[in-house]
Amino acid sequence: MTDRGRGRTPPGPDGLPLVGSLPAFARDQFGFERRMHREYGDVVRWKFPGGWTYHLSHPEHIEHVLVQNNQNYVKGEAFQETLGPVLGNGLLNSEGEFWRRQRHLVEPAFHPDRIATYAEMMVDVTERTTETWRDGETRDVHSEMTALTLEIVGRTLFGVDLRDESERVGEALEVVMAASEFSLTDLLPDRVPTPERRRFERAVGTLDRVVDRIVAERRRNPTDEDVVSKLLAARDERGDAMSDRQVRDEVMTLLLAGHETTALALTFTFFLLAQHGDVERKLVADLDEELGGEPPTVADLDDLPYLERVVTESMRLYPPVPGIVREPVADDRVGDYRIPAGATVSMSQHVVHRDPRWYDDPMAFRPERWTDGFRESLPRLAYFPFAAGPRRCVGDRFALLEARTVLATILQEYHLELVSSPALDLRPSITARPRNPVEMKIHERAGSRWDYSPAEGDTEVSAD
Repeated sequence: MTDRGRGRTPPGPDGLPLVGSLPAFARDQFGFERRMHREYGDVVRWKFPGGWTYHLSHPEHIEHVLVQNNQNYVKGEAFQETLGPVLGNGLLNSEGEFWRRQRHLVEPAFHPDRIATYAEMMVDVTERTTETWRDGETRDVHSEMTALTLEIVGRTLFGVDLRDESERVGEALEVVMAASEFSLTDLLPDRVPTPERRRFERAVGTLDRVVDRIVAERRRNPTDEDVVSKLLAARDERGDAMSDRQVRDEVMTLLLAGHETTALALTFTFFLLAQHGDVERKLVADLDEELGGEPPTVADLDDLPYLERVVTESMRLYPPVPGIVREPVADDRVGDYRIPAGATVSMSQHVVHRDPRWYDDPMAFRPERWTDGFRESLPRLAYFPFAAGPRRCVGDRFALLEARTVLATILQEYHLELVSSPALDLRPSITARPRNPVEMKIHERAGSRWDYSPAEGDTEVSAD
């Protein structure tokens, strides 16, 4: 055995016969992961049916897997079983040289110069969305942001109008995400046609039809700007075009990953601002001073550091993607512990981002903490909402531009008052989604006199 494969077996819970820790994990994934970290430390091992999971909670260990020794880690079987039926062999799932080729094709759409051209479209879509809002009405902000970001990704990346598809995509996405959560029916053989599996197949069929329409439109009317036209025009070293199935997989990946996480980031930010009036007042004052009621531009965003801090702090407390899994190709050593080839390695932003070793008063929503000095003091991967290393999210700049642009556009005109529960019940699927509607009452700022001060003592978020 090489030095890399030597090491101790990590501590962890005994679990139950046959099923290991699966019942406790399925009952409350976030609570289970936090408890394991508290009780056993930065490297914990627990048993699931079919194998072991090794959970890492120290930034140095996570950096080892995602950055320093990333060539030894693949997305793995657990990841493929969850996302493969939906995304196929798209950028999020593919590996090796094929992944590098596909990323090379997609990256130009997310180049900083190209992204800057998207800002005006993001503002236009946001303003068109809010034109339907009425003072005093209540809306589910998560549904609103999902429809908004879907239309933005359609306009910017695909050059198509997806407004008529938002409801169907939203409903299908709910089913797909629910399918990634553990259910007792998952223990049945794949060939058993349970109601959940039939709903999942219908949802994927719905998404396929949306993607087919996008691709068909770009085949008829290719452009020099959109991602789909570039994928259709791409040729490999032999001059062969990408297969129809691969084009489908890449477009599906961009469609879902390109709007779901940003919709969640916006939802969580509005949720937090509604409960922290001091933060909202400071942010709105900055927007008024810098923008003077005008739509934000890319140049304006550079002059709004507090807006960036608000988004950063929101994604710390509520990372839209709450965890990452990898699988080592060969035995590895993390810290003092051996990680065997083929095991599932999990890393939780939800746990690390709330660790008091790195964040003073970690459950408090405090954008002010994100000074340059504080950022420099953090271990490199004490904050990693977009992952890290070669597999870092290709659309991270796009997502951050979109979040800041949408917030700046809406907050100049509206205050959103939370009327549903002040605690989020999150579903730990591929993303962390609210289990229930996040209902907010819309208040137009012009001429309004409402009080949006936070409740006295309201300084911490729920543990979720």
